[in-house]
Amino acid sequence: MITSVQNNQVKNWRKLQTKKYRTQSQRFLIEGFHLIEEAIKSGWEIETIIIQNGIDIPDWIPKDLTIHVNTHVFNEISQTETPQGIAAVVKMKELYPKHDGIVLLVDAIQDPGNLGTIIRTADAAGLTKIFLGKGTVDPYNDKVIRASQGSIFHIPITQGNLLELIPELQAKHYMIVASTLENATNYMDIKPREKMGLIIGNEGAGINKDIVAIADKTVTIPIYGQAESLNVSVAAGILMYQMRK
Repeated sequence: MITSVQNNQVKNWRKLQTKKYRTQSQRFLIEGFHLIEEAIKSGWEIETIIIQNGIDIPDWIPKDLTIHVNTHVFNEISQTETPQGIAAVVKMKELYPKHDGIVLLVDAIQDPGNLGTIIRTADAAGLTKIFLGKGTVDPYNDKVIRASQGSIFHIPITQGNLLELIPELQAKHYMIVASTLENATNYMDIKPREKMGLIIGNEGAGINKDIVAIADKTVTIPIYGQAESLNVSVAAGILMYQMRK
């Protein structure tokens, strides 16, 4: 059992709380029984499972991967308010879409909860891939992973420059639709196509104007009450399901 926070393994686990080290090591940390079970079921490689002393281990946990730590050490690596006493180090891997279809392009979403919810909804709506543009929060941020409820293990997610990615998709006959508040048609007028791309933008600033300029269409969701706008994850969900009709 590891009992010291000065242990080298513990130091490396803590460094996984930073995007820089996650990128360098190509690993990330997850917490909780549900997320670990989803990672295993989805075929992601688990490097280590960290168990707090006194926590019962279910039969589906690979015992040869477990390392036990005391409560103090686990609290040092945990990023949740009410830890379940189990965490895991997972190796990153690239997923590939099984077929063409509806893809999501995310421009500078900064709130981890919003991005995680968007990933979860995209998975539920059957989208085939998510592209994350510049300024978007790291998909391996712990809050993003928790908000995704394991969907991060199911849907391909890549990062890149949307100004370069969009023309590439258009060359493959994707129709690209941008969600905007002004100079746009009602989202109900979207006619679903086999290959479509939906762009959603930053919580406050919306989609970068240069990105909007190269979209094929712009759409908006009407506001019938006095709210200024919809939460971006709610708006994304409405639009994704409209495209699935």
